[in-house]
Amino acid sequence: MKILLNGKEHPLEQKMSVSELLASMNLSDKPVVVEHNQKALFPREYQQTTLNEGDQIEIISIAAGG
Repeated sequence: MKILLNGKEHPLEQKMSVSELLASMNLSDKPVVVEHNQKALFPREYQQTTLNEGDQIEIISIAAGG
């Protein structure tokens, strides 16, 4: 299965949730914004949002600066 992750094809070996994708990328404990098919998700939706063939995912890291 393939998804589009930040504009690039990304293969997945199995169906997974957004939270599982974040864990596989070591982003579980990092502040991020996730869009699923051009819709921003609340963090509470990550576990219940399942990725499907061709889905578009954008992950934006939040960094504080001064």
